[in-house]
Amino acid sequence: MAGTDEDAVAAADDALYVLTAVLLTPAKFPSVLGDDYPEACATLGLAPLADGYGLVLGQDGEGARWTVVVDDVSLVAVAIASWDCGMEHDLSPDERTVVAALPGWPLAVAVAAPGVPAPHDPDPDVAEGPSLTPPDTTVWGSAQRRLGADEIALQWAVWREQIDDAAFQNRGDDLGDGNSGTADDDEPSESTGGAREAGKDGRAGHGGIRRVLAEARAYVDAPPPLGRVRSSFAPGDARTLRADGPGWSLVARTDDIAFVLLDDEPGEVLPVGRGPELPGLLEALDKMAVRPL
Repeated sequence: MAGTDEDAVAAADDALYVLTAVLLTPAKFPSVLGDDYPEACATLGLAPLADGYGLVLGQDGEGARWTVVVDDVSLVAVAIASWDCGMEHDLSPDERTVVAALPGWPLAVAVAAPGVPAPHDPDPDVAEGPSLTPPDTTVWGSAQRRLGADEIALQWAVWREQIDDAAFQNRGDDLGDGNSGTADDDEPSESTGGAREAGKDGRAGHGGIRRVLAEARAYVDAPPPLGRVRSSFAPGDARTLRADGPGWSLVARTDDIAFVLLDDEPGEVLPVGRGPELPGLLEALDKMAVRPL
């Protein structure tokens, strides 16, 4: 991308006011960028390095938005961990670690640097290329589907408590049939760009869910691109699993049920009953999943 141009790097590195940062690694990357780690890197014009990158989002002295890519992943990880604990931490990447300076932000940032103009795209003469922009949350698409899955993984307890296990048991849901449970709340969720739970319509044999489960099973035999299946911490001895594929996302707890989101079913979140087969599938996916270091 044009953001790797030396002039752009110099412009972004000159008095960059850091606002936030995220990791771009096989185990943890902004899902809005793609279904897997190589795809997320390609979106930013980066090679999928094994160790990954840190993305530092900030403004220059003129208020322009910049995303500075660094290869010092540990530096960024420590800063993020400190911020998450409510601690102050100065994130000042060494210029020798800067891989690229990309105009714009790929993610929505709610804060701005004090004492500089409001956030805006850099001058095209400096950026020499289109600016990165966060996804439009008013429409449904792959990025919004992945954002919805992010929210479910983050707020699992909130989503899980809306599911009546008796609905699964009464219908004898079986993973092999691709049956899904239903939920009561049909209100959209602002943070997922309009994701909402499926209404009570008895989706036994749902074709989209059958396809997702079949493709997830196929991952066990033929590993997909790096980052398509990720495993992260969950309470107790469980793990939170995240799997993505062409047009779908799956979020599950290894000791519980799963949720599926589809590109072709805007805003719907489809619960999948645990049944007799889901535990084995989740266990197999967890064994092959990428995990944070």
